[in-house]
Amino acid sequence: MEVTVKKPNEDELKSLGVGAWPIWEKEESSFDWYYDSQEVCFFLEGEVEVKLSSGEKVSLGEGDLVTFPKGLNCEWHIKKKVRKHYNFD
Repeated sequence: MEVTVKKPNEDELKSLGVGAWPIWEKEESSFDWYYDSQEVCFFLEGEVEVKLSSGEKVSLGEGDLVTFPKGLNCEWHIKKKVRKHYNFD
């Protein structure tokens, strides 16, 4: 399973309607997570390392548009407080 990360421009964010998505915030912490549906999120702030079940590590932070696929098992390691818009399918 692949996590996709990109740096979108303002037009891409507007076309997705990111500004209308809910916001999630979380302090520094670590936890296991399972995606029972696809999530697309846009990081407003923070620093995160996500460890996939394959052992691969993905670093995420401010300005990243991220897609987590349905069925993904992973570990979240929040290094700096996270604030992100999110949308589940």
